[in-house]
This record gives sequence, structure tokens and C-alpha cells, in this order.
Amino acid sequence: MSVARVTTITARSEQSFEDAIRIGIERANQTIRGIEGAWVKDQNVIISDGKINTWQVVIEVTFVLE
Repeated sequence: MSVARVTTITARSEQSFEDAIRIGIERANQTIRGIEGAWVKDQNVIISDGKINTWQVVIEVTFVLE
């Protein structure tokens, strides 16, 4: 039997949503062991002068407790 936990991570990119997701997962993997999945809970863009300059995601990361 295993027990999992979910934590929320917010990540930003100046390139795309996909890049923001990659950045968030890579950063989480530096400090969280046993990551088994992630769910993109929310996506937002930050606009400046009528143009998108930042893509932001909120990710729910699931990992198994040791």
C-alpha cells in the first residue's frame, strides 16, 4: 500500500505554456522525490502593451510518500 500527496506549484515562462509546465516539473523534481504525475489546474497569460509576455501555469504535482 502506498500513500500519495499533492502539492501546488506555480511556474512562469516567457515562451509558452508548455515551457512553463516543463520549468515547474523540473524545479519540483529537484526537491520532491517520487513524483508520479501532474495536473495542469490553471493557465494564465500576462499581457503588456497588448502582447503576451508571460505564460503562467498552476500545477498539482502528485508524489508517493516514502
